[in-house]
Amino acid sequence: MEVEIKFRVEFDRIREKIESIGAKFIGEEIQEDLYFSLPPKHLLRIRRIANLGESILGYKEIKDERNEEFDEIEVRVEDFDKTREILKRLGFKEEVWVKKHRYIYKLDNVTFELNKVEGLGDFLDIEVMSDNIKKAKEKIWEIAKLLGLKEEDVEPRLYQELLKEKI
Repeated sequence: MEVEIKFRVEFDRIREKIESIGAKFIGEEIQEDLYFSLPPKHLLRIRRIANLGESILGYKEIKDERNEEFDEIEVRVEDFDKTREILKRLGFKEEVWVKKHRYIYKLDNVTFELNKVEGLGDFLDIEVMSDNIKKAKEKIWEIAKLLGLKEEDVEPRLYQELLKEKI
């Protein structure tokens, strides 16, 4: 199970704090996510990682009300545009694009995804993969407090929800 909490942040300040607690920089990705319309609590997207020349088809089922717990399946696809066309021909409706520049850090079993999201600003996703949701959330909050993040910094809405609100 993927457990993730998203925070609104100030990019430079939080990047320094992430590095100061010993997280290691893994790399960066320029991501373009195309989301398709599905019933609530289900997400279907094609992700193009432009700087790496990769594409991923992903499905997520949201398991909670705060958008923090996900059951996720991802598979690499050879061709973004052909995969997009297959989904459209199957009747899936394109909903919204989410474009972001992501900086990835790791500290033990914790992943930090520092995102500059086009049209929305800066966010930090702190993620732990675990079958024990309670312990994963405790770990995320332990790290969040080290970074100076508080409950009021949490952004429970998904990026695509935030972008749709702006339309």
